Parts: sequence; structure tokens; C-alpha cells
Amino acid sequence: MSAQLRPGADAAPVHRAMQVMDLDRVMAVEASAYSHPWTRGNFIDSLAAGYDAELRLGEGQALIGYCVAMRGVGETHLLNITVAPVWQRRGHARALLARLVAQCRARADEALWLEVRQSNAPARALYAALGFDEVGLRRGYYPADRGREDAVVMRLGLQGGAHEGDGHALG
Repeated sequence: MSAQLRPGADAAPVHRAMQVMDLDRVMAVEASAYSHPWTRGNFIDSLAAGYDAELRLGEGQALIGYCVAMRGVGETHLLNITVAPVWQRRGHARALLARLVAQCRARADEALWLEVRQSNAPARALYAALGFDEVGLRRGYYPADRGREDAVVMRLGLQGGAHEGDGHALG
């Protein structure tokens, strides 16, 4: 493993907007993290459309992870959140989500939405722990090695109410 990719705790991660020049590194992480990764075109289209796209960088500008979210009227839809496999299980996805939730709240969004593979139990557990509710199912949403896989639709309420907006650890 190269020194640039070795996870360390020497420097606090930094965040910055994703740019087209970052896509070679983003695509390398995407390919290492998923059996059916986003295409370069998916990222280019997202950047061209002005979606929120942010990188999380470690020491030496090592790419820890990223997220892409689409703003709507009064809500945001998380389209992609990925942490490089070598950096997983260290709180980086939680940190990326916390930043996104803070941005959504600053815009006074009512909700943050996402889809997650039904088989992705660790991600579903993280989202549930952060206050997301499972609110639906999209049949055959994701490509899979054999056919298609269902997506669980999850929602985090961001405004008022005892159940909505507590955000658990995201507050």
C-alpha cells in the first residue's frame, strides 16, 4: 500500500468541492468499493447539473470518500456516498452525512432522502442509527450480479417534531 493511501490519524480530514480534475481518483475509489460503480459520465453529469459533490481528504490529499447530493424544493436526495475500502469503519461516512445534514438544515430543507441496496445491512444500520426511517421499496432499482436488486428508500426528517429532526448523532 502506498504512503498516500495508508490510513493514518496524523491530520484531520478536510472537505472540498469535487471537480472534474478529481474524477480519476474518484473513479478508482468507486471501482474498488462497488461491483456496479457509477460511471465517469454519472459524475460528470452530476457536476454539470450543479449537484452538491464533496470530497473528504486525508493527509497528503488521500481521497477518503465523497458524496453527491441533488437539491430539490425543500429537500435533498443523497445520490452517492462512498468511503474508500481502506478507510471504512472509521466514522468517515458518518462525518460526510453530518456535513450534508448540516447543509440541508442551513437551507431549511424538510427532508433528506436516499436509496440503499436492500442487502447492504451495514449501511442500513448506520442510516437507521442516524435517524433515517425506511419508508419504501423500489423494486429492481439496482443492477446486481444476477438480475436486479431492490432499493430501500430512507428519509431523514429535518424540521420539527419529536421523531423528525432529532437526527440522533447528526444534531
